[in-house]
Amino acid sequence: MVVLKKVMKKGLGEMGFNKGGGPVNWFPGHMAAASRAIRDRLKLADFVIEVRDSRIPLSSQNEELQPLLTGKRRIVALNKKDLANPNILPKWIKYFESDKQDCLSINAHSKTSVKKLLDLVELKLKEVISREPTLLVMVVGVPNVGKSALINNIHRISAEHFPVQERMKKAIVGPLPGVTQDIAGYKIAHQPSIYVLDTPGVLVPSIPDIETGLKLAATGSVKDSVVGEERIAQYLLAVFNSRGTPLYWKNLNDRKKGLQNGSEGKHEYSIKDLLPNRRKPPDDSAVYYIETSLATQKGCRRGSRTDSIENERALYFLRSCQDKMVKDIVTEVQCALTASFLNFDGNLEDENDMESLIELQFEALQKAFKIPQTASECRAKASKKFLTLFRMGKLGHFILDDVPDVCQPVSSTIL
Repeated sequence: MVVLKKVMKKGLGEMGFNKGGGPVNWFPGHMAAASRAIRDRLKLADFVIEVRDSRIPLSSQNEELQPLLTGKRRIVALNKKDLANPNILPKWIKYFESDKQDCLSINAHSKTSVKKLLDLVELKLKEVISREPTLLVMVVGVPNVGKSALINNIHRISAEHFPVQERMKKAIVGPLPGVTQDIAGYKIAHQPSIYVLDTPGVLVPSIPDIETGLKLAATGSVKDSVVGEERIAQYLLAVFNSRGTPLYWKNLNDRKKGLQNGSEGKHEYSIKDLLPNRRKPPDDSAVYYIETSLATQKGCRRGSRTDSIENERALYFLRSCQDKMVKDIVTEVQCALTASFLNFDGNLEDENDMESLIELQFEALQKAFKIPQTASECRAKASKKFLTLFRMGKLGHFILDDVPDVCQPVSSTIL
């Protein structure tokens, strides 16, 4: 990964993630106040659920909070496991457990996954529950790792098993970092009374290095406007090229084509097989049907059963069209980046050649997304679409952090 660091230094320029400002000033004022409040409340917490992003298990930790969390009962919840490489994730679990740190990979939107987390929390609090009438569980983590989604699912599960005194509140969930900006407490159970504190996402005032900052930006913990979509896309392309990801895409799409063409038997080819496989777009009547149904969606919910059924059919049809379009775009992007990678005859260990390849891939992305070369900010538009596919997991499941040596304890790891 030496070439990757050289490309970042040369291609991305000197980019600072520091409290004082510099080229990138990303530490908002509310984070400083929230950091102080979290430190004060951590002293009172009986248990801590530290939520991290499964794609960056180390880069998504708050280094400043680690000394305060060391003496606490704690679980590291690696959220968004559905977006992470399932072959590498168990190695991360083993890594944390080697330092005697409880760790569990979860999907905060999955009821079953969150139940497993709560069962583990209850097991760890078994002794405390027997002697304490009130318990406080804190949920902490950097921005946009899924804390609020986890809180909401905990609410729904607890409402099924425990009586609550007042109407359940919901934590605000959003795709951008910094949605939660204050500390809110929620009572989830009686006998003993258990309160969960949802805290705002807080980063450290100074990120150790550019690569860590770019990993946080790539997964959405730092706003795109702070770093720049082109910089983040350039970093991801460098990572994919260094790991040979386009070769994986080629093999994946070749297998898909083989299954579609019926590779296990003799296939009679015709002229239709040589034509592009494009789905016929909805005609005018279908579009009108969808738009009309969507416009009257709220009214249909209160209307007759027939209206509701028709509305659901329209929504299902629309989602089917959208899913097909996304799959087509993903295939286009993967094939475009793979072609650029395979046709490139440079040395990927040389930072200049790597930069040249990335430039070619930016052009390929613009063509795949059908963005005209003459369009204003065409590279920024292509970068934004590329990042959206990555964050949705459409390009594949990735873990950007490398698993450290198991002999090196978690608590002493320097990012």
